[in-house]
Amino acid sequence: MYQEPIFDKREGSIGTKLFLFQDTLSLFLWGSMTKRYWNITLEEMMEAGVHFGHGTRKWNPRMAPYISTKRKGIHILNLTRTARFLSEACDLVFDAASKGKQFLIVGTKNKAADLIARAATRARCHYVNKKWLGGMLTNWYTTETRLHKFRSLRTEQKTGRIHSLPKKDTAILKRQLSHLETYLGGIKYMTGLPDIVIIVDQQEEYTALRECITLGIPTICLIDTNCDPNLADISIPANDDAIASIRLILNKLVFAICEGRSSYIRNS
Repeated sequence: MYQEPIFDKREGSIGTKLFLFQDTLSLFLWGSMTKRYWNITLEEMMEAGVHFGHGTRKWNPRMAPYISTKRKGIHILNLTRTARFLSEACDLVFDAASKGKQFLIVGTKNKAADLIARAATRARCHYVNKKWLGGMLTNWYTTETRLHKFRSLRTEQKTGRIHSLPKKDTAILKRQLSHLETYLGGIKYMTGLPDIVIIVDQQEEYTALRECITLGIPTICLIDTNCDPNLADISIPANDDAIASIRLILNKLVFAICEGRSSYIRNS
């Protein structure tokens, strides 16, 4: 188990206001939840480099409650608070998955693309790991039209019909299919807006986050020291550059989703 984070409880302090706000928001969005044990240890987070933030010159002052100290020109995140919010996020996704909710995982950094795809596939979640197309959620009608075209081309390819066309037409359709596979391959089975969106890098996926905020879709966001913790519904302070850090956070969330899905299947 992790230690309960120690923060400034003086009346009106930034830390107190922030944590009380997130607790109230979680209760509003999800209702009362049972706390579970997710085997989150400070040792494994240290080994994965979760605590390393950005340079002290590149930071968002709103992240102050999440930062414990400075070391060699970089901010060091308070891992007890990371553990607290990661545990809370795991409780949230477990409860949501146990009710049959659908998830979308977004992370388009090149070095994390394969990791995002594997994690999402393991948890049977939709994902975007190449490029976020503007309006993917807010202009869902257009996205749905593209998905319908994508599925149609896939069917033509599987049946061999695409190869019976003139060579020029076949080449054009193959290019279209390749393009759609690259950008929509992770959401090809998505039939509506997701219930929860998990965002790996707030800065990189700012457009996706804004679309979720516009539509009122709950978000769980991995945030580094240069991010704004007030934008996502649940913010998990962690190193968003190291693959080991991203993998650790995703593995915990994916495990919780898988457990929730198993509960849903048993109870349905």
